[in-house]
Amino acid sequence: MTPAERHVLTARELSTLLADPAAVEACSVVAQTTAPWLIVDLHDAGRLDRAALPQPACVVIGLHDGAATHVPEIVDVVADSDQALEALCQAIAARPVASTVLVQVLRHNSGAPVHAGLLVESLAYSTLQHGAEFRAWLAARGVTRTHTPERLPDDPDPVRVERAAELLRITLDRPARRNAYSRAMRDALCSALEVACHDAAVTRILLTGAGPAFCAGGDLDEFGHARDAALAHATRMTRNAATLLHRLRERVVCEVHGACIGAGIELPAFAGHIRAQPDSFFQLPEVGMGLIPGAGGTVSITHRIGRLRTAQMALTRARIDAPTALHWGLIDTIVDDGRGQASAATRSR
Repeated sequence: MTPAERHVLTARELSTLLADPAAVEACSVVAQTTAPWLIVDLHDAGRLDRAALPQPACVVIGLHDGAATHVPEIVDVVADSDQALEALCQAIAARPVASTVLVQVLRHNSGAPVHAGLLVESLAYSTLQHGAEFRAWLAARGVTRTHTPERLPDDPDPVRVERAAELLRITLDRPARRNAYSRAMRDALCSALEVACHDAAVTRILLTGAGPAFCAGGDLDEFGHARDAALAHATRMTRNAATLLHRLRERVVCEVHGACIGAGIELPAFAGHIRAQPDSFFQLPEVGMGLIPGAGGTVSITHRIGRLRTAQMALTRARIDAPTALHWGLIDTIVDDGRGQASAATRSR
């Protein structure tokens, strides 16, 4: 980055800038006249809370040295070092539109009811599926929208369902694909959850994954072939495991292990309780594809760990290990590897 792009504003300077409509417009990723972010020093953060400031159409990064205890609402993500700031700016510069849309959705969803949040996420995700950044990511993978991909045969039973008295055990069962979340898996998971919605005798639901990973995210073989954004949104809002998991959350325990990527943590985050094996790690890679989390994560993860940490996960695409996830509240318990017995590592509530 050039020195101008790294310019750190004081709280007073940011307030002055945001009071000028022309300056706010110039900050937009659409204007392309400045870097697609604003950086503000948080040492005088209280000044920002006292002003009625418009949210700009770019990412607002708060910078502090680790001593700041208060972050004003205007800030989208926090960097506590020059290295962290550099990583954030590089990630945003690579996908400025997706980064901007992400923080705009998180601003809304941090205080929105679940259904309203899922609606906004779906609209944004469906729009980005037809954006230039996603097309560039597809092109890098050799995928175009002009042909129908050669598809492997669908797994006959991508979700295994077992009933024992009041317990409904649901297992994601595509181990050879690391339980990649496909349309067929989504439909089967929704069907399994609907059983519990209609049967009050099911008082406990256990959601697990077969094989080496709980879920390695969306099935990449299916990415890039939605040709109708409106229909994609309508479909997502009609058949959505996130909605059902939220409805059943008091009855749901999710046991995760290995890779929990994209949908592999977005969906579990709706559960009332998440137990994670020590080898679990968590990642939101979608912004790097020119998208945002689209399986409910801008709602579920935000409600668990807050808007700032969700933005940090999604913008940097960093892997979060189990102890960090426990500290943040992304998971509730780390279990003893191989035995499933709760260890002393349990999040305080």
